[in-house]
Amino acid sequence: MADLFSTDAEPGGDPAPAGTGPAVLAGAPLAVRMRPRGVEEVVGQQHLLGPGSPLRRLATEGDLGRAGPASVVLWGPPGTGKTTLAHVIARSGGRRFAELSAVTAGVKDVRRVVDEAREHRDLHRRQTVLFLDEIHRFTKAQQDALLPAVENRWVVLVAATTENPNFSVITPLLSRSLLLTLRPLEDDDVRGLLRAALADPRGLAGEVELSAEALEHLVRVADGDARRALTALEAAAGAAFDAPVAQGARPVVALEHAERALDRAAVRYDRAGDQHYDVVSAFIKSMRGSDVDAALHYLARMVEAGEDPRFIARRIVIAAAEDVGMADPSALQTAVAAMHAVAQIGMPEARIVLAQAVVHNATAPKSNAVYNGVNAAIADVRAGMAGPVPAHLRDAHYSGAKRLGHGGGYVYTHDVPAGVAAQQYAPDGLVGKDYYAPTDRGFEAQLRERVARLRRLVRGR
Repeated sequence: MADLFSTDAEPGGDPAPAGTGPAVLAGAPLAVRMRPRGVEEVVGQQHLLGPGSPLRRLATEGDLGRAGPASVVLWGPPGTGKTTLAHVIARSGGRRFAELSAVTAGVKDVRRVVDEAREHRDLHRRQTVLFLDEIHRFTKAQQDALLPAVENRWVVLVAATTENPNFSVITPLLSRSLLLTLRPLEDDDVRGLLRAALADPRGLAGEVELSAEALEHLVRVADGDARRALTALEAAAGAAFDAPVAQGARPVVALEHAERALDRAAVRYDRAGDQHYDVVSAFIKSMRGSDVDAALHYLARMVEAGEDPRFIARRIVIAAAEDVGMADPSALQTAVAAMHAVAQIGMPEARIVLAQAVVHNATAPKSNAVYNGVNAAIADVRAGMAGPVPAHLRDAHYSGAKRLGHGGGYVYTHDVPAGVAAQQYAPDGLVGKDYYAPTDRGFEAQLRERVARLRRLVRGR
């Protein structure tokens, strides 16, 4: 049998009585039952909870007084302990706890909580901790309603958000709060949390064992999310309790139970938030950096998260022109074809088309000479370097144009033996200015000499 993580009080002791398993699965979810009762039980986030840190002091000593803000904004991915820290802060100093969700609450709810907080402060000398989940969903007007309460410390605001608060929280509220960034839990933190949940009377109370393979699977699919890990463990334990076991033996959560509990990890990706921009940025940079495997990974993350495939296709087209350019002109053709194909066939088959375009972009030779060339030309135009069009290039098809000298002296390219006429095309102030600088990579290496020869012919050298 695989190695087991036993929850006996002592190695080799008698196992806990079997048959009581379903009782520990009743009531509140495991993730709620295992919520830390004090700051010493908090798993992870030690970069915020070190001795003397503002968050530890707020969670253990009460109000910060004049040492700094008494309200905090907790920014981090799901399952990293934002709600947990709010509860820990509320328990310190006998504080009162109030909770609102920005998904359902409005200004009226905020004002009601603030009024109650002032009443408890004045009548009972109890400070209120207001936990506001998903504050990024509050409008500016709703966040403005919080300002007096935060500024006058009628409440200790603990606001949680999975999105960058620098974009989603108003500046006056941020300036009155301490912004703390929570990190995904380390694998060792998740392992310790799962083992504790097996033994703790609030958790599974020693009524089930966990195989080493199942433990590692749960750690892997948790992806640093404590809530996801505990939810998966609870579901896997339920499957183990339903399986037949020997008389007097405890159920064992095997790998198959863990896999059944969580058949795949939910993709951490918010199409309207930071994860969207971070993953897209990594996707583009991986193609640019010629890491075809990383590019396919980020493509898969976007596809699995339900990203619009047309958006992905547009980014591939842009990358083909910006980063591959003339080093492999066919990359743009592939990308444009993929964009049209995606629009015609849709998902899930469109993932294959997108993957082909990604592979072409990532493996192609790279050149941003076209990108640099057009940007340099635009910069000159914006700087006022847009002189008059030379007279011989101007339109001569309307009445009176020839009298103005338009078209006079123009050399028709096809009338000269080389097919390239020596004449001025650029405005006077830009004669001899080079914008396009071909590289020596891919097809552009062949263009390099051709461009140099064309310039010599055109400029009459």
